[in-house]
Amino acid sequence: MTAPRNSDAVFAALSDPTRRAVLQGIASTGDATATELASQLPVSRQAVVKHLGLLGTAGLVTAQRHGREVRYQITAEPLNEAVAWIAQLGALWDERLARLEKLF
Repeated sequence: MTAPRNSDAVFAALSDPTRRAVLQGIASTGDATATELASQLPVSRQAVVKHLGLLGTAGLVTAQRHGREVRYQITAEPLNEAVAWIAQLGALWDERLARLEKLF
């Protein structure tokens, strides 16, 4: 079992509660601007832009320019890969625990 590609960046991005809130904000609307996200969070627009940059580097969001606005959308593939890896890891532990249970 191997960790997903770019897993260090994905898990580092997901480790921050503000970045998780940014992702949640995007997920709730399908796409959002940094200004829209900042209005929902206790951080400045500049801070949201920095978080979006890190999420983008991890491949978790993409940006599309629409006139003067930059709208961000979630990229599902890195999240799906991380979830699948975690599920595989959990299944291995379930197997080990089941073998231990049979011994006792």
